[in-house]
Amino acid sequence: MVKYCQSCNVQKAFMVRPKTGNLICQNCFFQAFEDEIHHTIISNQMFKPGEKIAIAASGGKDSTVLVHVITLLNKKYNYGLNLYLLSIDEGIKGYRDDSLETVKQNQITYQLDLRILSYKELFNWSMDEVVAQIGLNNNCTYCGVFRRQALDRGAIQLGVDKIITGHNADDMAETFLMNLLRGDIFRLPKSTAIITGDDGDNGIATLPRCKPFKYTYEKEIVMYAHYKKLIYFSTECTYSPNAFRGHVRELIKNLEAIRPSAVIDLIHSCEQLDAPNQNQKMPQKQLCQKCNLLSSNKICKACTLLESLNQGRAKQILQIQD
Repeated sequence: MVKYCQSCNVQKAFMVRPKTGNLICQNCFFQAFEDEIHHTIISNQMFKPGEKIAIAASGGKDSTVLVHVITLLNKKYNYGLNLYLLSIDEGIKGYRDDSLETVKQNQITYQLDLRILSYKELFNWSMDEVVAQIGLNNNCTYCGVFRRQALDRGAIQLGVDKIITGHNADDMAETFLMNLLRGDIFRLPKSTAIITGDDGDNGIATLPRCKPFKYTYEKEIVMYAHYKKLIYFSTECTYSPNAFRGHVRELIKNLEAIRPSAVIDLIHSCEQLDAPNQNQKMPQKQLCQKCNLLSSNKICKACTLLESLNQGRAKQILQIQD
């Protein structure tokens, strides 16, 4: 029996849409996917005409679809944005060097300026060197902290107004659950914030980061990339299997098997949380005394981690000389 698309009732259905459970044809899926992201952008007043926007591009499925969709919507709805690609090379041989080739192909396809910054040039450490120093435990902590700062530094170099990232609904749900399990009450209410950053208290501004894919399922991003024949890099990071996020992701997938709406339910739950009580002592934004970038302590997390790495390197050199 032929089943037809429940949106247009004309074309044959080619999939059951993960987000709604409805039968849908390919054209209607593409249209719905793009329209929903446009609605997210407009309803959250994400951009202003004339703004310079850096797209965080890794070469993976999320960032590749993000580049494609934002470029398409910018032209279709005349957002008036000036788009740039910003990539971070963590220095993971056989992973990031290969994925950056995909970013370079996207640069040619979409005719956008590309800036690539490496951990090595910024911090004098590659992730391969970090892992060789500390092992596979907590390596994702180092990488995450360095990556956030690297994106900020790249954005400053490009002189952009905002950064947009490809964080999807699954990522947001994972972040919320991770902070919940850690008991991190300060980060918990903002776990699923669609825009982070503000004009700043104490005269310290934070560069806004926007997440147009907040309500977009990972499964649908994969399907969109596949059927649009977009070129993306799909290999998992060499060092990620031991990450805490991986265990949380598996837990959410198990929850989805029982309750298909688990991802969006987690996001909506987080949105209902109140900010911490005013009487609770909150971290105060300030400038790091070493790198002069935003921090919640006198010395930022990146500089603290770098100091620990460099101290370890110094000990090794002394041992060799002995």
